[in-house]
Amino acid sequence: MSALTRLERGFFVQDTLTITRKLLGQCLVRIEKGQPRLAGFIIETEAYIGTEDLGCHARAGRTKRNSSMWGPPGHLYVYFTYGMHWMLNIVTEQESVPAATLIRALLPYEGIEVMLTRRRNRPRLELTNGPAKLCQALNIDSQFDGYDICMPDSNIFIERYPQVPEKMIITGPRVGLYTVPEPWKSIPWGFRVHSDFYQQFITALPE
Repeated sequence: MSALTRLERGFFVQDTLTITRKLLGQCLVRIEKGQPRLAGFIIETEAYIGTEDLGCHARAGRTKRNSSMWGPPGHLYVYFTYGMHWMLNIVTEQESVPAATLIRALLPYEGIEVMLTRRRNRPRLELTNGPAKLCQALNIDSQFDGYDICMPDSNIFIERYPQVPEKMIITGPRVGLYTVPEPWKSIPWGFRVHSDFYQQFITALPE
């Protein structure tokens, strides 16, 4: 695809479930000084929407930790969990509406040698197949909490690719909400790309 364009802020103003589904198949890019471009196709996402969603951090109200969720759309909400992992979310909808999409997994595409080093030579398909793993591979941490990915010179952004066909999207409950009550525990706000759709990218990975 030629003349790739970045997703602009208007994309992130849509309702969170729409954004969370449409982000599948788009390419997350990380630019670091002195490093090759790092990029991966988004293959799994989850939606977290508002204070009424008991699976969402906003359920506790606005705090220092989750303050970025209330910020403008197209900014990042990056938080620390389990005392060891960073998690990358993109803030959605209008400012003051605490909602975000969690980026759960990527299919590595560019900068794979750097990712291999950071992930201690894990198998290629295990480099970014989890939210903490992709943050480690792309070197994303607290410095990016509140970061605007829609700035023209942003070092993290999303390139626009064709939408994944609906028949290739699998929906289901969000992962890891073991103590969250129903219906929030089982609500189908998790989305992932069927492996058949991205097999073409797997075969294109360098050896």
